[in-house]
Amino acid sequence: MAEDALNNVVEWSVSELSAALKRTVEDAYGFVRVRGEVSGFKGASPSGHVYFRLKDEKAVLEAVVWKGVWGRMKVKPEEGLDVIVSGKLTTFAGSSKYQIVVDTLEPAGVGALMKLLEERKKKLATEGLFDESRKQLLPYLPEVIGVITSPTGAVIRDILHRLADRFPRHVLVWPVRVQGENSAAEVANAIRGFNALPEKGKIPRPDLIIVARGGGSLEDLLSFSDEAVVRAAAESMIPLISAVGHETDITLIDFAADRRAPTPTAAAEIAVPVRSELLAEISALASRQIKGWSRGMEGRRTELLAATRALPAADELLAMPRQRLDACAERLPRALRANAQLHRTQFTKAAAQLSPRLLRQRITRGKEIVTAFSDRRQRAFRVYLDRRTQRFKSAGQLLSAYSYRGVLARGFALVRDGEGRPLRAAASITSRMRLDIEFSDGRVGAVADGEGSPPQAAVKTSKRGGGSGPKGGQGSLFGS
Repeated sequence: MAEDALNNVVEWSVSELSAALKRTVEDAYGFVRVRGEVSGFKGASPSGHVYFRLKDEKAVLEAVVWKGVWGRMKVKPEEGLDVIVSGKLTTFAGSSKYQIVVDTLEPAGVGALMKLLEERKKKLATEGLFDESRKQLLPYLPEVIGVITSPTGAVIRDILHRLADRFPRHVLVWPVRVQGENSAAEVANAIRGFNALPEKGKIPRPDLIIVARGGGSLEDLLSFSDEAVVRAAAESMIPLISAVGHETDITLIDFAADRRAPTPTAAAEIAVPVRSELLAEISALASRQIKGWSRGMEGRRTELLAATRALPAADELLAMPRQRLDACAERLPRALRANAQLHRTQFTKAAAQLSPRLLRQRITRGKEIVTAFSDRRQRAFRVYLDRRTQRFKSAGQLLSAYSYRGVLARGFALVRDGEGRPLRAAASITSRMRLDIEFSDGRVGAVADGEGSPPQAAVKTSKRGGGSGPKGGQGSLFGS
């Protein structure tokens, strides 16, 4: 009977059983809240979905966050973070396991969130993003102020009102969401956007940036502790003031900013001086400058009067020069007459030397000297020409002695090939080779036949030379 009962049990397929288990789990646990520690978190997958595990001391639960839910999360899971998640429990038939589909995720109390922020702070501080050496000085009186905040909140009105009271400046507002989905990305993009503006572009580039938000809970201010926002603030080349929350609220952007303001209103006070106080200070400095200049001029006047009393009178200073001038005036007529007499004597001597008789004597003497030099020049030229002629003849004789034509005149001949190159051995002559033979009285052409010993060659009269062979044909070059 037991076997019959077993045979009557309904048979399930794997898929049918998996579907039945899925319905049972989802009906029993349609919505649950689970607390555990995040484990195995690796960020979003290529599809955009996020997978991790929740664990405690005794068990592990698989968790999945769909792509659409992931983008709306204010708090993102991080490895080791203690969180509370809410969602629907379901099964995954592909691996026979159950999992929770997460709808919301929050730290398990303020302590967990503070732990998350403390670990993020240590990580960024290790990279040097909070170093004082990175801080920039704020401009004393910026021309343009960029404000990153919500355009509809009370924060922007407080900042504009405070700036108008202290020192009106040109303000550019970059509207962003200050909490919730995509808030951190918008704030980071706004900081980088202000830095990317050209200095002399159509939209003026701010000289100072204020990142502002009103007060709120730690979760509400979490966007301003996002790693992307902190890095954008640290990279900003424009000086930046963080004014997030109230004086007791601390966010990580406060450590990366060049200056932290306790409130948005205080940020406006830090950004610009009080115009009336500045005008009063300028007036006071101008008054001090005028008084200092007056005291300086009075002191210089007193010093000048004292120096004037110490100086001698003008008559005393000019007495000696006047006396020397009078003495020179008395000597001047005598000196002029003596000078004129001296020049007259020199002129008379020169006139005596220019008489006609002396001129004729000088001319006659000059002609004699020229004639003597002309005779000497002709004799020297003939001697020089004779020496050059003799050297030329000697060189010609030496050239003839070294020339190969002298050898030809003694009965020898110069044999060349068809291209005019000299042949120095019989072995270099081949059969039917054209030869050019030069004698002392001319040249003849020949063709080597290469037969017998010694070699025979036919000789014919060259058009270039004056020699002649046997009449009516070619003679033998090497025969008798």
